[in-house]
Amino acid sequence: MATLTGFKSDNVGTYIEKDPYSILDYSLDFTNWMPVGDTISTITVTAQTITGDAAPLTINSSTNTSYVVTAIIGGGTAGKIYNIEYRIITANAKRDSRNIRIKVLERSA
Repeated sequence: MATLTGFKSDNVGTYIEKDPYSILDYSLDFTNWMPVGDTISTITVTAQTITGDAAPLTINSSTNTSYVVTAIIGGGTAGKIYNIEYRIITANAKRDSRNIRIKVLERSA
């Protein structure tokens, strides 16, 4: 299972809160799942599309190390909840996918 730091959980699953203005790094660590001697080779990070969303969440870029996938995520409409999927393929052709949710809300002081 991937290691999640800074995320919260509810009865639906894992999520993190994000302000619409913020553009931040969101990382998933696959170390605990990774087969011995294997590493991440290919990644794809996608954000759910919500019909009629005027300011959708965007994946600005994504990178990886041997075990960690990081996506730079921006935008989003306050009040919306987006599903983000992190897909990996390892050097030994193993495949896995993890999903998180991002709840967008206007933060106050």
